[in-house]
Amino acid sequence: MSNLERLNGQMSIPLPKDETGYTGRECPECERYFKIAFGTGLPGSSKCHCPYCGHNADQSYFHTKEQTEYATSIAFKEVEEALFKDLKNMEFDIKPRGAFGIGMSMKVNRGSIPQIKHYTENELETEVVCDNCTLRYAVYGVFAYCPDCAQHNSLQILNMDYEVIEKMLGMAAGSDAAVQKKLIEDALEDCVSSFDGFGRNLCRLHSQKASNQAQAEKISFQNIAGAQKNLIDQFGLDIAAGLPINHWDIVIRCFQKRHLICHKMGVIDDEYIQKSGDISAVVGRKIQIDADEVRQLIGVLKTMSSDIMTSLENKP
Repeated sequence: MSNLERLNGQMSIPLPKDETGYTGRECPECERYFKIAFGTGLPGSSKCHCPYCGHNADQSYFHTKEQTEYATSIAFKEVEEALFKDLKNMEFDIKPRGAFGIGMSMKVNRGSIPQIKHYTENELETEVVCDNCTLRYAVYGVFAYCPDCAQHNSLQILNMDYEVIEKMLGMAAGSDAAVQKKLIEDALEDCVSSFDGFGRNLCRLHSQKASNQAQAEKISFQNIAGAQKNLIDQFGLDIAAGLPINHWDIVIRCFQKRHLICHKMGVIDDEYIQKSGDISAVVGRKIQIDADEVRQLIGVLKTMSSDIMTSLENKP
């Protein structure tokens, strides 16, 4: 059997991993780049879901352009090597015989050797371990579908943010008064910002289920009372309905305190008292917030976020 025949018309070319164990992928639909760690996630899975657009296809369709060029260059090199060896085996040298004999020979010389087109994987912004199937993957941005089980990571990312915020509150306990105040205020702002990002992304994902898709994609969650009204209008979902009254009061009060900190230097005004129902507040004084209040807010927002996600996912 010749060297070329031994290739059997096919070859397996392993793709190199980056230094953290990831292999690059590129969606054939939206052409956006992400990475996964083979060997994690669903065992034996041959399918892949684009974390950005959700396109579902066999893994073989998700090779990057650079990987295809790399594999092609190796294939060319292997074929060239096999063909060269086969031709070398066909070399001959027939010496002339007699006074007028004619000699013949064939000598194979190698020309330029095909070069392998090496590549490196790109750096991405967010690494995630799916809490449903344990796949390790990395994406641009933050929110994404799991490439293995297709679960969206919105709630997982939000809860990861809350873990960091709770660590900030722990740091505040050992700091002097000024630093403690700043860390607690920052923690409150981050709570609202993370919830806003989660809510906006969720409304975008499910906007086709809304009364008005364009309006649903514009819903902001920084004004929680406004978000409540808009969700009722667009999805028929009342985010306060499943909460005890005192829990919804905590959300309203904390979101209003955050508004004062961000837009009024923390100084209480009539609007704050009217919207928050905080009867202990005094106009013209600085708003007070402690770490336990932020922790209470985190607990309520975790419950609310889970309920919102379940309701929108189950909405026909």
